Amino acid sequence: MTTSVWLASVGLVILGYLVGSVSPSVFLGRAFKGIDVRKVGSGNAGTTNAFRALGVKLGIAVLLGDLFKGVVPVVVARLVLHDEHPVVIVLVAFACVVGHDYSIFLRGKGGKGVATGAGAALALMPVPMAIVVGIFVFLLLVIRIVSLASIGATIMYPVMAVVFWEPLAYIVGACVVAAVVLWAHRANFGRLWRRQEPRVKFPWNKGKGGDPDPGVEPAGGA
Repeated sequence: MTTSVWLASVGLVILGYLVGSVSPSVFLGRAFKGIDVRKVGSGNAGTTNAFRALGVKLGIAVLLGDLFKGVVPVVVARLVLHDEHPVVIVLVAFACVVGHDYSIFLRGKGGKGVATGAGAALALMPVPMAIVVGIFVFLLLVIRIVSLASIGATIMYPVMAVVFWEPLAYIVGACVVAAVVLWAHRANFGRLWRRQEPRVKFPWNKGKGGDPDPGVEPAGGA
C-alpha cells in the first residue's frame, strides 16, 4: 500500500465515522418538533424511537438518513480505492456503524446501528443484504417485535455473506458489524427473555388485545 493510498484509507475511515456520527433523529426532532428524541420513548437516537416520538413522516426521513449514512461512505470508499483494498472498505463500513452507535456529536451515545449497518451492508454486498432485508420484514410481520426481527436479520447477515462466497474481508467485516449491533441490543435480550418487549401494531392488528402497552417504545431502535 503506497503512502497516498494509506492516507486516503485513513481519511475514508475517519469520514465513515464522522458521517455515521451525524444523527438525523436528533436534528429532525429538534428542527420540526422541538423534541429531543433522547429524552422520550426509549431514549434511543435511532429509527424506531424516531417513528414513535416524531411520527411516520419524520420517522421515514430518519430511516432514509440512517441508511444513507452507511451507504454513502462505503460507496465513496469503493470508488476511491477501485475495490482493490477490501479490508479498508470494511473498516469504513464498520466506522459508520461505530459512529452511529457512539457519536462524537452526541457525547459517545447514539442508536443501535441496525439501519446504518444495513446501509453499509447494502453498499458492500447488495444481494446478500437484499435477502437479509427480506428476512427482517418477514420476521417483523410474523412476530411484530422490532428488536427480535433486527436480531434475527443481524445474525443472518454473516451467514448470507458465507453462502454467497463473498471476499474473506467482507465475511469477517459482516461478523464484526453483527457483533457490534448485537451488543447494542444487549438490553433487549433481557426484555425478550422476560417477555417484556412491546409488539408493533400494524393497521390490521388494531383492536386485538394481549399486546404490551403500545405507548412504550419498542426498544429495538436502529
